[in-house]
Amino acid sequence: MSLEEGSVYRLRCRGVNAYLVDDDGTITLVDAGTPWDADRMRAMLSRANVFPAEIDRVLVTHYDLDHVGTLGLLDFDPDVPIYAAEPDASFLLGDATPPFGNHKGMLQRATRPFLTAPKNEVRRVNDGDSVGGFGVYRAPGHTPGHVVYQHTDHGAAFLGDLVRESAGALSPSPWFVCYDAERNRESLRDIADRIDPFEAACVGHGEPLRTDGYGALCWAADRV
Repeated sequence: MSLEEGSVYRLRCRGVNAYLVDDDGTITLVDAGTPWDADRMRAMLSRANVFPAEIDRVLVTHYDLDHVGTLGLLDFDPDVPIYAAEPDASFLLGDATPPFGNHKGMLQRATRPFLTAPKNEVRRVNDGDSVGGFGVYRAPGHTPGHVVYQHTDHGAAFLGDLVRESAGALSPSPWFVCYDAERNRESLRDIADRIDPFEAACVGHGEPLRTDGYGALCWAADRV
């Protein structure tokens, strides 16, 4: 299947989703799978008639092994920027270390040896920024620098691990994979309140919801 203008494609990695988006001719990768997904990513991109060197930008929802794992392994053009929020951006580059005193931070520290830092420039994003056709919403809790990206023209929200899908419903990430589960729930309520309605809920874990993703997000927010 070729990537066509106006399209969003799911890339099925090892237990996690990444997405390929045509943003008005600018090919954007949202998240990047695990370090063991490099060959799989190349194969999936090839099936979409896209090579890593043809990707124009990368958006990272958050720093976790299963979302940034191939960023230092795929052959991106050296000028391709990677977008992420602090402090996750600094964790990604190795300029800062996840905190030892947090259970999720300890897990991130333990998995650092499996990651190869990207050579590309990492540009910091903040709440309210725009990157091409994508709006940026800070949503801390799962990680301190977690963000949600929304592409209104495509009717899609890239939710990362703010929520996960099971049996067609969304729920917040469980406490044991969050820096701060209560803050993650607060972010879920905040995003549901602030984000524009959308159809496709592009989650990191589970099946993306192709229709009424906003309704599913609001349903989840009402129950936390």
